[in-house]
Amino acid sequence: MKKKTALTIAGSDSCGGAGIQADLKTMTVNGVYAMSAVTALTAQNTTGVTDIMEVTPGFLAEELDAVFTDIYPDAVKIGMVSSSGLIRCIAEKLKQYRARNIVVDPVMVSTSGSRLISEDAVATLCSELLPMADIITPNIPETEVLAGRKVKSSEDMIDAAGSIYEKYGCAVLCKGGHQLNDANDLLYDGQGPRWFYGKRIDNPNTHGTGCTLSSAIASNLAKGMPLDQAVEKGKVFISGALNAMLDLGKGSGPMDHAFAVKGEY
Repeated sequence: MKKKTALTIAGSDSCGGAGIQADLKTMTVNGVYAMSAVTALTAQNTTGVTDIMEVTPGFLAEELDAVFTDIYPDAVKIGMVSSSGLIRCIAEKLKQYRARNIVVDPVMVSTSGSRLISEDAVATLCSELLPMADIITPNIPETEVLAGRKVKSSEDMIDAAGSIYEKYGCAVLCKGGHQLNDANDLLYDGQGPRWFYGKRIDNPNTHGTGCTLSSAIASNLAKGMPLDQAVEKGKVFISGALNAMLDLGKGSGPMDHAFAVKGEY
């Protein structure tokens, strides 16, 4: 039996709510065979991150070679990559293997507004990876960094996403939230701006939402969906995972990625 495949390139979350663990769960329950290339190990739980150990660019290259030369991915999702060397490694390998359906979640700013990667790494991400992406999925603070302007309204979202699209040539899914268009996301691509409306779910356990949405979109692209349908189905999935109201941990807990899994096991 053949099956569509997807690769996540991201860091590990030891409590399983975000990072490659969230990506693998999301890809699996969205019907594709999931693979991973780990960029860093993190010691973290629902209350925060206590330590990070990055892999070397050389080891990441070996991981990517191992995947692409054996089980070629139909889509690639890229999550948090915190150093320029690792970003350049990813870009080189994606070019070498002519990767397709590339989804970049440009993790740069935390929900609380803290910068997560250096200015140098942001510059490398913008110059090396964003022009290769089919779609990027920034939140409001990340959209502000990429567009170089404040985003305070729906019109600002459209203007900022449009400028990012024009600059890097990739579709932009500007995610609502941060008290702006909560649950409503804006897709800007060659067809202009399109809104995807969602219902706000009153669930404080939102750890890994960005990872999950971008992985769902990558899974849908791997299955051959057009971009707008891949985004729409991805939003439906994350709404279901949030609406399951899983409550684990002492902080902002994970979602239930397996909310729709039913069966004997």
